Amino acid sequence: MQLGFIGLGTMGAAMAANLQKAGHRLVVHDRRRAAAASHLAAGAVWADTPRQVAEAAEIIFTSLPGPPEVETVALGRDGLLGAIRPGGVYFDLSTNSPSLVRRIHAALAERGAHMLDAPVSGGPRGARTGELALWVGGERAIFDKHKPLLDAMGDEARHVGPIGAGTVAKLVHNCAGYAIQCALAEVFTLGVKGGVEPLALFEAVRQGAVGRRRTFDGLVDQFLRGVYDPPAFALRLAHKDVSLATALGRELAVPMRLANLALEEMTEAMNRGWAERDSRVAMLLQQERAGVDVKVEEGRLRAAVDRLKANAKP
Repeated sequence: MQLGFIGLGTMGAAMAANLQKAGHRLVVHDRRRAAAASHLAAGAVWADTPRQVAEAAEIIFTSLPGPPEVETVALGRDGLLGAIRPGGVYFDLSTNSPSLVRRIHAALAERGAHMLDAPVSGGPRGARTGELALWVGGERAIFDKHKPLLDAMGDEARHVGPIGAGTVAKLVHNCAGYAIQCALAEVFTLGVKGGVEPLALFEAVRQGAVGRRRTFDGLVDQFLRGVYDPPAFALRLAHKDVSLATALGRELAVPMRLANLALEEMTEAMNRGWAERDSRVAMLLQQERAGVDVKVEEGRLRAAVDRLKANAKP
């Protein structure tokens, strides 16, 4: 099968190379032909435009910086849309805009072709080693048919829903990471200014209840179940802890924007009469504002957790 690959930057170059190592023939394109030198040396064929890639390949991958580049490659004058064949499949590996993903999907569907959004997570090292998560949105049957290609690039290819769902999952993941990064910067400056040596502080909190768990594991306990009674840790106690931390911040002249926002959320939850409920009950406030109800049936949640534990790497 002839595959097309467009975008041979740090991530794309490694993913394309892994497809070649798995025995697939590639036709490649990048803004800079020099970026394809190693792939051409390994037997890939060069295409001058994305359109030429679509003319030559049955399945096409793009790994591009963002929405403007994806739109040009997919829908531009020399883009994929003008030449993709009926039954052709386009996987966008970029971190993209869900609205653009759906627009491209609709345009390709009019030609009888398929688009799936498949953003990746794992960074340059993961791209080189194949230790990548790929979150895929689109038609499940197309995902299942071509999953071996995704498995040649990453070790965690997962179908997460209809078109655009993979992109939404990627944005949630990345935004969470950077929000947590800001929170950690805030509380660590508090700790260091409070007199704790940075490494000692890291080693101490890394062994705490939060530090020992993976980032998203805490969602399983109450939030995803939608059950906040009886409490694992009461809201009133958590409110006290965050109150003490923000008070220390004021004493030491450490800005605590995020911690004070968290305290405001907890105070509002306390004023709802939820003091004796689990501390995560404050998360219901955001559900109200967003107009969504987050709750997963217990059997499905338990099965998902068991699958994740079984697949966890040592």
